[in-house]
Amino acid sequence: ILEIAREFIMKRHKGQEDFRFEEIPLDDHPTYKLFQEGKTEAVFQFESRGMQGMLRDAKPSRLEDLIALNALYRPGPMDLIPSFVARKHGREEIEYPHPLVEKVLSETYGIMVYQEQVMQTAQILGGYSLGGADLLRRAMGKKKVEEMVMHRATFCEGASKQGISEDKAGEVFDLMEKFAGYGFNKSHAAAYSLLAYHTAWLKVHYTAEFFCGNMTVEMDNTDK
Repeated sequence: ILEIAREFIMKRHKGQEDFRFEEIPLDDHPTYKLFQEGKTEAVFQFESRGMQGMLRDAKPSRLEDLIALNALYRPGPMDLIPSFVARKHGREEIEYPHPLVEKVLSETYGIMVYQEQVMQTAQILGGYSLGGADLLRRAMGKKKVEEMVMHRATFCEGASKQGISEDKAGEVFDLMEKFAGYGFNKSHAAAYSLLAYHTAWLKVHYTAEFFCGNMTVEMDNTDK
C-alpha cells in the first residue's frame, strides 16, 4: 500500500519525484491528531474498534507512545492500559520500582512494557550481564521454577552490592517476573509502529493516494 501510494505521489506531485517515507518528520502534529481522534481505519496495526477507543483515551503525542500502545494492546498487558493512560495524563502518580531504573522506565511512565526493560532492570539492579539477563528473561517467560529460585538468589545478591535490601530486591524481582510473562519485544513493536506512523501520515497528507493504494491492494476483499 505504501509503495503504490509512493509511486502515485512521485508521478502526480511536482517536486516529489524522489519521495521517501524514511525522510518524513516523526513529530508531525496533524498525524498525531489523527491517532488522538481514533480515525485510524486502514492504518496499519491501529485499525480495530478496540484500538481506536484506546487511542482516543491515550491521546498519543510521540512515536514512543505508539510503540508502547502497540505492545500493550494484546492479552495480558491490556490490563495495564488504563494505568499507562492515567500516568501519561497526570491522573496517576508515576512510580518507579527503584530510582536507578527511572531512565529505563521513564518513556513508559514507570511501567515495564518491553522485554528489553526487564533485561535492563536485571543488569542495573542485579548486576547481570546482557547474556545473563536474556537467560533470566527466557526463564521468566517459560516460568521455570528451579531456574527462578536460582535467579532470584543471584539477583538479590547483585542488588545487595548496590545497597538494596533483600526485601526490596525480592519485590522488584516479583515485578520483573510478572511483566516478563507477557512483555513484548520493543524492537518488534517499534518497527510496526513506524510503519503505522507512515501509513497515518500518508492518510493525513496524501489522502487520495492513501485510498488509491488501499483500494488497489484490497480490490478483491469486499468487506474492506
